[in-house]
Amino acid sequence: MLETPVRSLYVHVPFCAHKCEYCAFYSAQPGGDQVNRYVAALIRELNLVAPNCRPETIFFGGGTPSLLTLAQWESILNSMRQLGLTDAAEWTVECNPATVSIDKARLLRAAGVNRISMGVQSFDEQLLDRLGRIHSRDQVYRSYDTLRAAGFDNINIDLMFAIPGQTLEVWQSTIGEALSLKTEHLSCYEVIYEEDTPLYEQLQAGQFDMNEDLACDMYDRLVDTLAENGYHQYEIANFARDQRVDGTSLPSPLSHLPSHLPHFSCRHNIGYWRGRDSFGLGPSASEYVGGVRSRNWANTTLYCEQLERGRRAKEFAEALSPLARAGELAAFGLRMNSGWGLIEFTERTGFALQAEWRSEMNQLIARGWAEESDERFRLTRAGLRFADTAAEMMLRPEQTSVGRLEYLDGASLGT
Repeated sequence: MLETPVRSLYVHVPFCAHKCEYCAFYSAQPGGDQVNRYVAALIRELNLVAPNCRPETIFFGGGTPSLLTLAQWESILNSMRQLGLTDAAEWTVECNPATVSIDKARLLRAAGVNRISMGVQSFDEQLLDRLGRIHSRDQVYRSYDTLRAAGFDNINIDLMFAIPGQTLEVWQSTIGEALSLKTEHLSCYEVIYEEDTPLYEQLQAGQFDMNEDLACDMYDRLVDTLAENGYHQYEIANFARDQRVDGTSLPSPLSHLPSHLPHFSCRHNIGYWRGRDSFGLGPSASEYVGGVRSRNWANTTLYCEQLERGRRAKEFAEALSPLARAGELAAFGLRMNSGWGLIEFTERTGFALQAEWRSEMNQLIARGWAEESDERFRLTRAGLRFADTAAEMMLRPEQTSVGRLEYLDGASLGT
């Protein structure tokens, strides 16, 4: 047993009706009885971690969690209820607009799910086809109305920009349509060309060119337009309202969140950026618990086989040195607009940011990518565009791989 229960839980649902052109996450089309076998394995994994987990935040991602049937969701939710895992202050489920039904939405809401993240990506039909999305523009609006009718009052919409063929005018129109829905949260990502994806192969084949200047213009338009319409940027790609449009009650803050964040910030993701321990369940899911980082096998069959043998399906685990972990937190925390409070960072890691990372901080400041005060170090608006580069500068790659580990469920972990 851990001395302190883990307060964050992520569950990966590895099934999609269709693999999107840009997606590098582990997912596959369901076949045969594979989904039911996965659900049974997931319930076994929930049982293994439950003694050490009292989640304040839960996030079901994928893949497409909303692809699960009512019966499959009922099995998962009933097990979570029996294990005492359903009292999270924030419980998010990702949905595809093509797989939302009123019965499923009501079931999730009644179980305690109180936040939905809907993968819209674009309102332009041609761009949706370009990305390989299975939903239509009209389905976005219908699904949104369905979720509201089921009682969801905290909805995020995912959007993408710098899509091949997307113009600044089309992007502005997409932002406008998203604003018309008056969601509580928006996550807006620039297309990333991951290896082993169709979109990357098309880029390598010269079927289109990247336009970095246009991508920068789109990002600037996004930040300015959302700020003008009541959204606060708190992380590179994430924007939240500080109050509801209709003036009704706000969610209560969690103790681990800085008070300056907008009320509808995604608390689960902030936990990652602030270095909170988190369990990761399901194929390919990563976690950090008790000083050990580990990842499940990115193979649903192997995942199920391992759980059917009564053990977690870990592909690898590594124990990070205190300095390596501090470097990761320095990197993650700079993704947030607030950066790191210098005292907060030292209290969290045991290292002084302004001492151990003095050279890197000076380089970022000299480039105009960062700014420092007596209390805080953070990236500038220009620096947020280069947060990945800044993150690489802050890492301290000192780590010790773990070959066999007595890991939480009592079973030795082989790598």
